[in-house]
Amino acid sequence: MLLRDGVKNAEIKVSSETRILSDFVKDKTKSLNDRLESFEDIINIEVGDTGLTRAKTIEREFDIRQLYIKYEGDNPTGTQKDRIAFAQVYDALRRDYDTVSLATCGNYGVAVALAANLAGLQCKIFIPESYHTERIKEMEALQAEIIRLEGSYEDVVKSSTDYAFEYDWYDANPGGANTPLQISAYSQIANEIVEDLGDAPKYCAIPVSNGTLFAGVYRGFVSLYKRGKTSRIPKMIAASSTRKNPIISSFKEGLKKCKDLNPEDIKETKYNEPLINWHSFDGDDALYAIRESDGEAFHVSDKKLKEMAAFLLKKEGLKILPASTAGLIGLLELDEKLNFEADRFVAILTAKN
Repeated sequence: MLLRDGVKNAEIKVSSETRILSDFVKDKTKSLNDRLESFEDIINIEVGDTGLTRAKTIEREFDIRQLYIKYEGDNPTGTQKDRIAFAQVYDALRRDYDTVSLATCGNYGVAVALAANLAGLQCKIFIPESYHTERIKEMEALQAEIIRLEGSYEDVVKSSTDYAFEYDWYDANPGGANTPLQISAYSQIANEIVEDLGDAPKYCAIPVSNGTLFAGVYRGFVSLYKRGKTSRIPKMIAASSTRKNPIISSFKEGLKKCKDLNPEDIKETKYNEPLINWHSFDGDDALYAIRESDGEAFHVSDKKLKEMAAFLLKKEGLKILPASTAGLIGLLELDEKLNFEADRFVAILTAKN
């Protein structure tokens, strides 16, 4: 079986206040508006407002000034996926669904399972039969039902969407009708960065897989700029596993549309798995963000991912999933090439290890 890398098992804890609010959300004798308001309170307590800290050790090591790390591991299940998971479950609750379904390789499944558990909704999680993730234990502990299907992740996304349509479940999969909601949820990251820095950074670097996070953060910066809240839009840096992500490969080829890769060329390792796919569901939006911001894209090797994760643990005390360091690596490589003038730079680290 393929070992799917992801955040390691850990007891997921939420505040006692969240538990009390969750009991209210689950109480169907209460009005839907009141239940939704309580779930909004849960989101405000548990999700987002993640740390932005200056990484002075990295600055000294790589000779770069004012480098800031946005650490999404502060979210309740340890990744940025909580932002879209809670947004999707709120939407499902608002539309009176009793079941949420999705396909996952690990992290997103745990995030939706937690959000659904707190909302009192059933959760159906589809996982490719050949994949293994230790996070299944967490999904099951959160009362999610695990359903195995044959095929690749992309195949299982399509199959799970078909099941959702057939059984009238809320389909929380990436792409399609969910893209605007997920991009809106991720745009909040840009708001938080600007709130902390007082303006947009010169560059913002992010790991990419499906492209939703990247497109969402870019959209957030664009909105802030158009509203006069910032003086600029950052140049966006995308980075992913070497020749295993359609967004990076398409940008390198100068394409305006994201081109699928050959599935047989995609080889997974325990380091690159969160980054790779042959089809990026929101790849066109991410590709547009790189191009319109005058940004850049980077291929990153497993060796570099592993080394950067080890460096962050030793020098910054951060236990980071290796794949989450891809954007930071791309930013530092671009600085080595261009020798940035003094400014402010942000790298988003998407998950803890």
